[in-house]
Amino acid sequence: MGELPYTVLSWAMSLDGYLDDGTGRRLVLSNEEDLDRVDALRATCDAVLVGAGTVRADNPRLEVRRADLRARRVAAGRCPSPRKVTVTRRADLDPGAAFFTTGDGPRSVYCAADVAGRARERLSPVADVVVVGSHPRMVDVATHLAEVGVRSLLVEGGQQVHAQFLAGGLADELHAVVAPLFVTDSRATRVVGDVPTPWGRDHRAHLAEVRTLGDVALLRYALSSRFDPDGPGGAAR
Repeated sequence: MGELPYTVLSWAMSLDGYLDDGTGRRLVLSNEEDLDRVDALRATCDAVLVGAGTVRADNPRLEVRRADLRARRVAAGRCPSPRKVTVTRRADLDPGAAFFTTGDGPRSVYCAADVAGRARERLSPVADVVVVGSHPRMVDVATHLAEVGVRSLLVEGGQQVHAQFLAGGLADELHAVVAPLFVTDSRATRVVGDVPTPWGRDHRAHLAEVRTLGDVALLRYALSSRFDPDGPGGAAR
């Protein structure tokens, strides 16, 4: 395996570690100041990845919003926004979703072999469909992205995607934004499910930076020996 993309995991969570409140309505955990930071972070990366569940639930555009950041990318010979990437096991994605219909950069859908036909039929007009074995694994996705020239990857969700990157030791840094509220709802989704990760009671992650952004706090952690304080995460200050 060659060198995988430098990978930043990014999420926002409640004080008690939840991504939502279980009501089925979107819970806004971030704020405008943090959204500007994420926009700047996206602008430094070659690709941004979310799971199919996030595409369905949040309908994200995953574009660089600020005109000056887009212009800077174009001046450097890059697309205005990073490549959009998603991973699906069932290929039940709407080709009319904002993921596919907004922006002018490349889009990639990674899927399991048993749904490849359906994925190509539904999505090949709007994205590159890539088959990654019988069960999509993040290590296979990251390996293929490296092969097509992706050197830096931002992962924005959801729970299962983040869990695989953490459990596989595939991430170089983590940006955890903490919102000043509690969810206290057992129906809600926690940041990471019950998966083993390299960081536990005997191996603590290194806290590299703490930043206040309005009413939320950004915790930036180094997760690998490749951690670069001036890399994508640092460049997005």
